[in-house]
Amino acid sequence: MLTSLQFHLAGVFLKIFLRNRQAILFSLFFPLIFIGAFSFSGASNDQFTIGVTDDSQSPFSEEFIKNLEQEEIFNLIEGDFESLQSSLIQGDIKGLILIPNNFKDIDNLGALKFYVDASQTRQVSVIQRAIETSLLSVERKIRNIEPLFDLQLEDVKARPQRYIDFLLPGLLAFMIMNLSIAGSGFNIVEYRRRGILKRLFVTPIKPKDFITSIVLARMLIVLVQLSVVLSIALFLLDITIIGSYLSFYLTVILGTFIFLCIGFALGSLAKTQEGIRPIVGLVTFPQVILSGVFFPISSMPEVVQPIVYSLPLSSVVSSLREIANDGVSFMAFSTSTIGVLIWVLISFVIATRFFVWKEVAK
Repeated sequence: MLTSLQFHLAGVFLKIFLRNRQAILFSLFFPLIFIGAFSFSGASNDQFTIGVTDDSQSPFSEEFIKNLEQEEIFNLIEGDFESLQSSLIQGDIKGLILIPNNFKDIDNLGALKFYVDASQTRQVSVIQRAIETSLLSVERKIRNIEPLFDLQLEDVKARPQRYIDFLLPGLLAFMIMNLSIAGSGFNIVEYRRRGILKRLFVTPIKPKDFITSIVLARMLIVLVQLSVVLSIALFLLDITIIGSYLSFYLTVILGTFIFLCIGFALGSLAKTQEGIRPIVGLVTFPQVILSGVFFPISSMPEVVQPIVYSLPLSSVVSSLREIANDGVSFMAFSTSTIGVLIWVLISFVIATRFFVWKEVAK
C-alpha cells in the first residue's frame, strides 16, 4: 500500500527532474531524431539510376528498354556512351547498359555490355538479375513463347509494413532503457555524491520508501515522455498500433521496472559519475546493437540468437513489436512476454541483492 510519504518523496524527485531541462529535451528529441531520420530514409523506393546507350535503334532494343522502364527498381537515363560513362565514374548513376549495333538480327543479337563500378554499388547482383529478366521477357516475345509459371505475391499482413513501423517499438524500448537506468543508476550516484543518501539514512525514511518513490517518479516520467514520442509518431508518420494499447503500456511499465531495478544495481556498484558511465555503457551498448532495435534478431547468426533473445532489452523490444505490428495480446503469454516477466523477477532479485541501504549511503 502506497503511503503519503512515498508520494511526497516522488513529488520531490519529480521537481528535481523538471529542473533539468537539458535532460528533458535530450530524452525527448533523441528518439524523435532517430524516428525522423529513418522515416525519411525509408520513404524512397530505393530506385537505381541506370544509363542506357542504344546503338542499335531497333525494335528489339526499344522493346528491351520498354521492359526495363517497367521495372520499379530502375530509373532509366538514355544518352551517349561517353557522357553516361563519365556519370558512372562520378557515381551519379549505378550502372550503364550498352546495346550493340547488331542488336537487331534475330540470328545474331550479340551480347549487351553492363558497366558498373563495383566499389560504389553493393546491389550489382540485384540489378543484373532484373536486366536478365527483361532480356528473357524480350526473348519470349520474339519467340512467341508464353511463360510457363506465374508468380503472384500475397501479403499475409493486414497492412503493408514499413521500416518505420518495425523501428518504432525498438526505439521506444531503447528510450525506456535509457530513461530508466539514468533515472535510478545515475541518480543514486549523484545523491550519494551530494550526501543526500547519508542524510536520508539517519531519518525515519525506510529503504522501501526511497525506492518506491523513485520508481513512482521515474515511471511517471517515462510514461509521459514515451506518450509524447508515440503520439508524434502516430499523427505525423501515420503509424498504427494494431494491438491493444493496454497491452502495449503494460509492457512499457514492466520494461521500465526491469531497467529501473538494473539501474539501482549499477548505481550501487559505482561511487562516482565517472565510474558509473563505463558500467552503464558495458550493460546497455551491447543490448542496443544486438537486441533487435534496428534489425530483426533472426537475421543474426543462429549460434548467437539464443544468447541475444535472453537479453532484457530483446524481450521488451520483441514484446512491444508483437503487440504493435502483429496485434498479439499481452495475455497471450508469448515467448517474448514470458521473457519480460522472467526479467521482472531477475532484475528485482539483482536490485535487492546489490542495493543495500547502509552500503549505498556511505
